[in-house]
Amino acid sequence: MNQPNIEELEKIASQVRRDILRMVHAVQSGHPGGSLGCTEYFVAMYFHIMKHSNNFNPDGIGEDLFFLSNGHISPVWYSTLARSGYFDISELATFRKLDSRLQGHPATEEGLPGIRVASGSLGQGLSVAIGAAQAKKLNDDNHHVYVLMGDGEQQEGQVWEAAMYAAHNKVDNIIATIDYNGQQIDGPLKEVLDLQDLKAKWEAFGWHVIESYGNDMESLIVKIKEARSLTGKGKPVLNLMTTEMGHGVDFMMGTHKWHGVAPNDEQLEQALAQLEETFKDY
Repeated sequence: MNQPNIEELEKIASQVRRDILRMVHAVQSGHPGGSLGCTEYFVAMYFHIMKHSNNFNPDGIGEDLFFLSNGHISPVWYSTLARSGYFDISELATFRKLDSRLQGHPATEEGLPGIRVASGSLGQGLSVAIGAAQAKKLNDDNHHVYVLMGDGEQQEGQVWEAAMYAAHNKVDNIIATIDYNGQQIDGPLKEVLDLQDLKAKWEAFGWHVIESYGNDMESLIVKIKEARSLTGKGKPVLNLMTTEMGHGVDFMMGTHKWHGVAPNDEQLEQALAQLEETFKDY
């Protein structure tokens, strides 16, 4: 199967954004802001970067693995999984409804393809990903392990325990990404708990750090490939990815107010008018 080009990836991203908005609007619940901000990242990972199979095997042997630590941005992940063939896109209509496999935070008990661990309790995803990366080393599996974290999540102590552990144990087949949008549920990071020089902190903990802009598909792919080229050199790798919360919808961009608020009918119509329907809506 041929990889989509940049224009095709951007069309997929437009449709994923439409899915996100329609999902959270339908149940008046969910987290659109961070989901919209990370859309390019998810589309790049699943349609271009990762070596993976949508014939889902929880063990993930012989393929790249992805873990979502900031599980509240599940809408973007669910849409990407559906659009890349893990399950039928019609199931997106069940998001956050009773008996749905698409819970507000990803869970495993219903066996949703693509989900290997429950997530959303912030601070835990990096530890899980490091364990998976070490398992791949033990199994002589040369594929990569990827994990996405939020920037507000960096306020969790477990993140730094895991960061220290990975560097000490030379877990160099992992690429962690931080969605650095400067916002968290209670307000701007700088007002809630300033992270200060985040790049210097991760470097001090023994990680290779690259910086990227997450809302430009072409440059983001170049940077993720750069991160991948740094694996296998004795250090874990971090992609410090600047994004804009709510990217793609003008009235949602750059504010924490859309972290966990769904659009009403009028706002949904206004938002969808800004996003091309490039594939069939579910």
